[in-house]
Amino acid sequence: MRNRNLISNEVSVDEQAFENADEVTVDEDGFEVVDETPEFRPSVQMEIQAKVDSNHPDARLEAGPDHIYGKTLVQEERIQGREAELASISAKAVFGSQEGREERTREIVVKETTARRVEFLKRAGCVNPMVHPDRADPREMLPPEQLGAVNREAMRLAEKLNGWSTAAIGRQLGEAVVGGLDLTSAVVGTFEKLQTAPGAVVPIGKLEAINREEVSIAGRVVQLWDSSSPAIAQVGLIEDESGRTKFTSWVKSDAKWVQEGEQVCIHGAAKSWYQGRVSVAVTGWSTIHTPERGRWWE
Repeated sequence: MRNRNLISNEVSVDEQAFENADEVTVDEDGFEVVDETPEFRPSVQMEIQAKVDSNHPDARLEAGPDHIYGKTLVQEERIQGREAELASISAKAVFGSQEGREERTREIVVKETTARRVEFLKRAGCVNPMVHPDRADPREMLPPEQLGAVNREAMRLAEKLNGWSTAAIGRQLGEAVVGGLDLTSAVVGTFEKLQTAPGAVVPIGKLEAINREEVSIAGRVVQLWDSSSPAIAQVGLIEDESGRTKFTSWVKSDAKWVQEGEQVCIHGAAKSWYQGRVSVAVTGWSTIHTPERGRWWE
C-alpha cells in the first residue's frame, strides 16, 4: 500500500518569503547590516492629482526638452520658478558664504573712488591751485567781522542759486575777498560766476555771454509755430525774467512735447546762433522737464 504522507523538501513561495524575512545580513565583524535607503512611494492623493493633471485639456501630451509631460503651463512655470529659486539659493550659499561681503565691497569701492578723486584734484591743482584738495579754506584767514559778513552773503546767495550749498558759495566769496576784492564786488562776481557755471540753469538773458556749447535753461513757452522742415518736431519761443530765445526740438531727439503757456526746464540744450541771435536746440542728449504737468488740480 502506497504511503500518501510523503515528506518533501519543496516549500511554497509564501513560506520562502516568511523564512527570508527572518534572515539577516551580517558583515565580517558580525554586525547586522541595515539598508537605510528610503523608498519613496506616491500617496493616494498624489496619484489622483497626477491622473487629473494628465487628463487636463491644457496638459502636455508629449514629453520634450522644453516642457514636462502631464503638466499644465501654470504648473510648469511654478516648477521651473522653484528650481530657479533653489539654484539661486545654492549660488548664494557658495559665493556669498562670507558674512557682510557686500558691505565690505561697497566700502572698498567708495574708498578707491575717493582716492582716485583726490589724486585727480592734486594733478589738476598743478594747473589751478584753487582746486587742490590740500588747499586751506580761505575763510580761515578772514577776521571775525569780515567772516560773519561773508557767511551772511553766502546764505543770501544760496536762496537765489539753485544747486549750490551755502558752504560752497562761502568758499568762493572767501577766495574773492582774500584775493583783494571788496565784499560787494566779490558778491557780484561770485553770483555771476556760479549762475552761469556748467550744469546750472542759466538765465536766458545770459546765454550770449556763455562761452560753451551746452546750456540748461528754464522758462515758460510763450509761442509755438509750425516748423518749415519735417526734421523739426517743435519750434517756438521760451522766456524767463531775463529775456526770451528761440528753441528748436528735432524729430531725431525724440524729446517730450511741450505746450504754449507751460513752464519747462531744458537740460543739456545745444546753443547756436541764427541771424545774429542766440538760440537753443533740443538734441538726443537733452532732457525736458515739465514741473507743472500732472498736478492734482489740473
